[in-house]
Amino acid sequence: MKQNALRKFAIGAACLGIILSASAISTPSAHAATAQVQASASSAQKADSVINFAGSLIGKVKYKFGVNNPSKLYFDCSSFTKYVFASQGVTLKWGSSAQSKQGVFVSKSNLKKGDLLFFSVKTPGKVNHVGIYMGDGKFIHNTTGSVYGVTISNFNSSSYQKRFITARRVL
Repeated sequence: MKQNALRKFAIGAACLGIILSASAISTPSAHAATAQVQASASSAQKADSVINFAGSLIGKVKYKFGVNNPSKLYFDCSSFTKYVFASQGVTLKWGSSAQSKQGVFVSKSNLKKGDLLFFSVKTPGKVNHVGIYMGDGKFIHNTTGSVYGVTISNFNSSSYQKRFITARRVL
């Protein structure tokens, strides 16, 4: 009887050891998957915050070419994106061409909220305008085309599609 109980205990201990070993092996990948989900949620939250902050500036910001004046809310397109992303702790350089080299490339088919969109509005093929993708084919940008500067435009319009150069993800 004593031997039988000892044998059952040994078998149970061995099974427990196998289970613990298996969970220890799978734990790092489970942690990695959890971290990836949390990072995605964090990026999505930051993107929403970026878009909400940019939208709150409609009617308050004036467009001025070559100007970066946060105290008066005078910006060109890239100083506007620089200002908006800084509100979420993301540092961008000033200049649409410089910003087009930051972050990672994103194809048009993989755009997410908060991605930067780069256009050529003067010299064909040369980046000289930037906006922030909002989802659903819309983007927000600071431009000369509106009274106050900040406006929401349709990225899918033929005008922007033919001028689009690249997109970058910085969140």
